[in-house]
Amino acid sequence: MTRLASPTAVGRAVVLVLATGLTGGLVGAGVQRAAAGRSPAWVLGRATGVTGLLLLTALVLVGLVLAHPWRGYRRLLPTTSLISVHVGLAAGCLVLLGGHVAALATDGYAQVGWWGALLPMGSGYRPVPVTLGVLAGYAGLAAGVTAGLAGRLGGRWWWPVHRVALTSFVLTWTHGLLTGSDSGRLLPVYLGCGSAVLVVAVSRYVSATPADRVRDLIIQPRPDPRAQPQEAHR
Repeated sequence: MTRLASPTAVGRAVVLVLATGLTGGLVGAGVQRAAAGRSPAWVLGRATGVTGLLLLTALVLVGLVLAHPWRGYRRLLPTTSLISVHVGLAAGCLVLLGGHVAALATDGYAQVGWWGALLPMGSGYRPVPVTLGVLAGYAGLAAGVTAGLAGRLGGRWWWPVHRVALTSFVLTWTHGLLTGSDSGRLLPVYLGCGSAVLVVAVSRYVSATPADRVRDLIIQPRPDPRAQPQEAHR
């Protein structure tokens, strides 16, 4: 029987990798932005936002692979391993979301404030694009919380709610592209993330499949076909 790796351990590993990469990115970005008069909080908010988009892209791609009908023909990685990676990526996204919101809400240069960071149309800076980010954050939290409650509360209703994760990615992608003052230089990053999710999502939803069985991965794991009933040995 394959054991599921500890989500906590995977989450810590993902956050450690993110922290290391983010620290290096902040050093370079901080030096560059200092000349333009940008505050350290703005640099931190932008860095966590861009890094969060990259991590969210990986999170959505792993989720699409888990639900992809083609996995019935090619299982390159065990389902339990993919779920562990998925959980770890979700934990990393949550950490970066908190840092992104806190940094921009407390930065006077950004003109977002706590109202703008938490409520739609409350930002003094580009209220519509910022609102898209607020909605993306709440959609992502709904997807994560319902998945965490899968099998414990509410039966199988978690799966339809969890599918808003793809909506959260679209909102996050649009939010980052329209909100950042340096989006032009980061256009290759946005195009790469969007193209990757689009290709995998289209291949997943146009593939012929009798039903979505991903909800059973957590609630009702499939039995190991190699295991023989005890009665056969009697």
